Amino acid sequence: MKLQKVADCLEVRALTRDRTKGILRLGQITVPCALGRSGIVARKKEGDGATPTGRFDLLHVYYRADRSLPPSTSLPLEPLTPLSGWCDDPAHRLYNRPVSLPFPASHEKMWRDDRLYDVVVVLDCNMHPAVKGRGSAIFFHIAREDYRPTEGCVAIAPEHMRLILSKVGVGAAMLIHA
Repeated sequence: MKLQKVADCLEVRALTRDRTKGILRLGQITVPCALGRSGIVARKKEGDGATPTGRFDLLHVYYRADRSLPPSTSLPLEPLTPLSGWCDDPAHRLYNRPVSLPFPASHEKMWRDDRLYDVVVVLDCNMHPAVKGRGSAIFFHIAREDYRPTEGCVAIAPEHMRLILSKVGVGAAMLIHA
């Protein structure tokens, strides 16, 4: 069955009363989201806890095959493994790239005990090329149940993630407004 695309652009805006929470909109779909602990900023720096402004393509979806079926999407899809990691060391040549664990430089483990990366979408944020220190591992992923802030990512409920992924395809982007 071919998926029908609703829109090409997911729009994200912070709430005025709490800059760590926001609204994500895709066409007629509007859902709450969690944002970085430092809110949305125009000048992202590694480790600042901020969600960067900009337009970022949705590149790739990773998921935990041991916890659920793959999401229905036409985006490239790949299961995570316990060896899945992401380099967040600005001094390393693989900065802001997927890596295999064990990995000698600073990295994020993609295979998490919590549910945050049960479905995770790689955003084209500081990737082509990756500029050292301008931020890494800025993803679109599953939110904590209370929508506590992220380290700079955009996060939504699992059922909302699956709905949104079923409506977007290759070429879709996320537009994060200041």
